Formats: sequence, C-alpha cells, structure tokens
Amino acid sequence: MSGPVRVLHIFTEMNLGGAESRIMDLYRRMDRRRVQFDFVVHMKKPGYYDQEIRELGGQIFSWPRLGPFNILQYIRTAGRLFRTHPEYRILHGHLISYGILYHWIARKNGVKVRIAHARSSASEKNFKGLITTLMIRPLKYLATHYFACSVPAAEYVFGKRNVRAGKVRIINNAIDASRFRFSQEDRFRIRKELGLENRWVAGHVGKFRYAKNHTFLLEIFKEISLRKEEAVLLLVGDGPLKEEMARRAGVLGVADKVFFTGERSDIPALLSAMDVFVFPSHYEGLPGSVIEAQASGLRCFISSAISGEAGITDLAAFISLEEPAAIWADQILTAEDQPRQDMTEAIAAAGFDAKTVAMELQDFYLHATTQKDREVLL
Repeated sequence: MSGPVRVLHIFTEMNLGGAESRIMDLYRRMDRRRVQFDFVVHMKKPGYYDQEIRELGGQIFSWPRLGPFNILQYIRTAGRLFRTHPEYRILHGHLISYGILYHWIARKNGVKVRIAHARSSASEKNFKGLITTLMIRPLKYLATHYFACSVPAAEYVFGKRNVRAGKVRIINNAIDASRFRFSQEDRFRIRKELGLENRWVAGHVGKFRYAKNHTFLLEIFKEISLRKEEAVLLLVGDGPLKEEMARRAGVLGVADKVFFTGERSDIPALLSAMDVFVFPSHYEGLPGSVIEAQASGLRCFISSAISGEAGITDLAAFISLEEPAAIWADQILTAEDQPRQDMTEAIAAAGFDAKTVAMELQDFYLHATTQKDREVLL
C-alpha cells in the first residue's frame, strides 16, 4: 500500500501568524494516513509550530530568504529539494511574493499540481509593495490552481476575469470555534494578570505592520479614552512597527492606558478579557482574528476596506476609514452591550468550521493529482 499524498506548503516561517495558524487548524484535522503536510520555511530560527509539525509526521525544510544577490542559490536549493523528493506532486504556496520563482522551479522539476493561495487584497504603498505587486502578476501562468481566502484577495492576485470565470476556489479562513468560546474564568484570570480589573477593554490582535493601521487605531482609542475614563487598549502581537506605535501612544497621551502584550499563544483567553474588538485595517485578505473575535462573542468594529465576507455574524459592524476617529469612537461606545453568547454553531453555519474545510481540502488533494480531476489553469 502506498503512503499518503504529501503536500509541500511554502511559508516564510511557521510562527503564530494568521495564515500559519489557519493551515495548522486544517492540518490537525486531516486524515494523515491519506494526506500529509510538509513545509518549506525561509528562516533558520525555529518557528512556534515546528515541534507540533514534526509530532504530526511532517518535515520542515529551510530555504534561504530571497534577495537580489542570492537568486541562484535559491534556485539551486529549491531545485535540489524537488529532485531528491519526487514524492511531492502537490505544492501549496502561501508566500505569494516569492511565488513566481518557486512555482517556476517546481514546474521545471515536474511538480504537476501547483497551488497559489492568495491571502492579501493589496500591498504596502512603498517600493517593496510595488515590487510585490509586479512579482505576483505571472503567478496565474505558473500555478495550476488558484486559491484565495476572499474575493478581494482573489481579484488582487489572479484578476477579476479569472474570478468571474470561476477559476478561483475560495478557501475560508476556518477556525476551531470551540476553542474561542467565551470563558468567564479566562476573563477574570487575564484581567488579573494584566491589572485590568474594573477596566473597559478595547482590543486588537495583529502584527504591527502597515496593513493593520495601528496609527489610526491609537487615534480612535484616544477619542474613546476622552469619553470613557476607565477605558484601556489591549494590543496583542508583535512586528516591525511595535516600538513606533509605543512612541505614538506617548505622543497621544495614552501610553499609560495602552497595553502591549507581545506575541501570545493564548488568544482565546485574551479575547475573553476584551469588551470590544477594533480592527481598522487598510486592507486584508480575510482576517482570521476577526473571525476568532466573533467566535468569542465580541462586538467587532471593522474597517469597510475589508471584505464584507468577514462579517459572518451580526456582531460585526463596518465603518469607513474616511470617517474621523471621533466617529469611530462614538459608534463603538454607543453600541448596545450584549451578553457574550456561544457562537460555535453560527461560525460553522457561515462555513468557517475547521473540520469541514479540512475535509474539503483533503478531498481536493486526493483528487488533484489524477489526470481526470486536475484542472490546469494555464
């Protein structure tokens, strides 16, 4: 009897990011006798999920980070992996910015099924973002299958024509909703740990990067704090703009009310400790953190720049980024308080149950390598 179908996933690193956490939720629910995941990362330092991946039977390969002076090294390293591991008939690429290169190398080495998975609906408005936008254009000619977490992400990477033609498969950023069920015990424990007893907590979970728009989030919170003395802001995550945002909080005069937790693995407990969730991103594919917040029964106030697909319950409200911070604060504070409810069934009904999506993806992998079922989009 032959072994499982082995799928090679391409990431930057396997840390606590949204895409990484979503794929791990699916990996845990696969029948690993039939489908097994392996991973390519572009960091030498260990990732948060590395040990679990190996315990689940997966392998992790390290490739160099791509730069202008190591393209040949990258090609040699990637080519060597495909030549020495002919069992990889499926490549699933989540790192879109490098996709033009590793999809080309995979095709050259006979990998028949090459999936490009779009997870963002835009790039930063700088030189790096321009290069990324240019590099993703050829993906539609190198990948054989197009996946996306939302319609805007699909249109950004693969074009509206391919979306209209039904050539892009939307894979929901599914979660294990039961893990995020509100817990009064966790709420009390986290608030005590962070010194937030008797405080009103606005929260946010996300990397400190341009897309998340922490600058505006701090302005919104300043307006909230002027209206609600007991308000604090809980910022969960890490990233290159974290120190800048800490300084910005000082400039706005709210540094003593803003709590930076750093990267945490106990997101469900932290969500239980919050009173509202504020998410004013410039752009997203489809933010898993917003799905998690709704699963926790939190009222969510979200930028209308994000696809309405993220509003999977009536807990989500969308506000334009063109509205000033004061309007955001008013809408957040005038929203009717609601008791936290078990949203597990609502999340599943919206199509964001990890077990259901895992089985859908497993079925795709099992059939994609057969000539009859493979749809080549070239």
